[in-house]
This record gives sequence, C-alpha cells and structure tokens, in this order.
Amino acid sequence: MTFLDLAGPVVNASGTFDAIAARRAFGDALLERFPFAAFVTKTVTLAPRQGNPPPRLYELPGGLLNSIGLPNKGLHGFLEHDLPQLAELPVPLIVNVMGGTHEEVATLVEAVAARDEVTALELNVSCPNVKTGLMFGADPRELAALLDAVRSRTAKPLIVKLTPNTASPASVAEAAEAHGADAVSLINTLRGMAAHPRRPGEPWLGGTTGGVSGPAVRAIALAQVAEVRARVRLPIVGMGGVQSGRHAVDLLRAGADLVAVGTESFRDPLAGERIGQELRALRPGRSAVPG
Repeated sequence: MTFLDLAGPVVNASGTFDAIAARRAFGDALLERFPFAAFVTKTVTLAPRQGNPPPRLYELPGGLLNSIGLPNKGLHGFLEHDLPQLAELPVPLIVNVMGGTHEEVATLVEAVAARDEVTALELNVSCPNVKTGLMFGADPRELAALLDAVRSRTAKPLIVKLTPNTASPASVAEAAEAHGADAVSLINTLRGMAAHPRRPGEPWLGGTTGGVSGPAVRAIALAQVAEVRARVRLPIVGMGGVQSGRHAVDLLRAGADLVAVGTESFRDPLAGERIGQELRALRPGRSAVPG
C-alpha cells in the first residue's frame, strides 16, 4: 500500500532537478509536461547555506561525483520565495529538510508541515548530530531519538532518506519503522573522492570528498533496497542509477514502491517522463502506482 496518492511511480531524487530554474527556462510548458508524479525539493536547512567551494562536480566513467554542499535560502527564504513557486507545480510537493540537532529538525518539520502546499516531508539524515558527532542516519539509536523528537510535530507523511554509508541500512530502516516514519527512501550518494589531475596528493573537489551517484551505484541500490524490504513493511522509494524503465522495474521487483530518478536528469531533463513511459510499456495492465 502506498502512502501518497500519485498518478505514477516515478519521482525525482532530492537536489537533482531544479523545478524553479526549469520553469524559467521552459515556461509553462514545464507544467504541461512535468516529468515526475511528485516533486521532492532540494534540502532546506534552518539557516541559509552557501554550499561548498568550487569545484563542485567531477564526472566519473560510470556516474557523477558531487560536492554541492546543500546551498539553499534557509527556512525563511524557502517559505517566502521558493514555496509559492513550487506550489504552482501540477504534482504533490515533498519538502526535504535537514538539521544538526533534534530541535533544528523539529523546527523545520513543524514550520514546513504547517503549509497547506506541502504534501509530505523527507528527512535528510545524512547530517551528523552536532551533540554526539554521530550521523543520524548511520546509527539506529540516533535515528530513533530524532524521530521521537519530531514525529509529534506533524501528521503529514515523514519519509526518512537513508544513507548507504553505514554498516546496516536495514537496521536503520527498522528503527525508522518502529519510531513513526511513514516511508524510507534509498540510496543516497556514496562517499567518494577525486584526485586533482595536476596537483599530486590534492583532491579535485573544493569540499575534498563528495557523493557518488549514477550508474556506478545501481547494483548497490538494488542490494540495499532488497535488504531493507526483507526487514520492514514500510513503503520504499528506491533510487540509484536509474536510467531506463528496465532499471525502474528492477528496483520495484527488489521491493521499492516508488522509483526516484536523479543523475539521469542532468543529462536529460525529461528523463522522468521517458522512464515512466518505458515502465508502463514493460508492465502493461499494472496500476500506475504499486499497491
């Protein structure tokens, strides 16, 4: 059973499709051919963030290494400037939020969820808890404590975006299920680094390390989605290297309920629409969204 009423099973991965910039480029044609069944925003933090210093991107033979650093206008700027524009999209809106303390995340959840334009929230738990130094999403106890602090702040669906950079994503997913999450999404990027081609011993990225995404992580995504599905009953948003309808089918068969497209949208802005069409052709007679 899905937790959102969507017209199809393909959504975007957070931070990989700038709907506001796309609207400026393509005008209202974007609304007429919006490529996803729901829109997931880039991460919103309490205070504005500039992001990491450049260079921020490094192309890999099988994907992309990014060290963008979550630049955003902060909570106030998002609510005042971005949300009114995103509310014009013809699909449900899922807002991704991240904080370094329980109090920060609770403030974000309460303020964002209070807006009628928002259908659901996604918790980016790849940030270290500033009080313990442990990443919320890497430790089941940390995630349990975070959810206990924020679950009561809204009745809207909460999706926990799991990190693959942990010994057992399934154990973290179990904690999410036990402490009130409505769904989980995975995988996020894997930590990686690129060597500077002309300065031996120095990293290429301004942030030193970054997140690996694209085709190179597809096999890892399949394995982790299957592992999580074997341990929880929660709906799963599966992502990682999806380039075609066949890749989407593979994730659905591994246990995902929805599929998110990320890196492929940088190459093809309408990848979500194409992948959705290919998925329907491969699964004739099936409902648009798995139930």
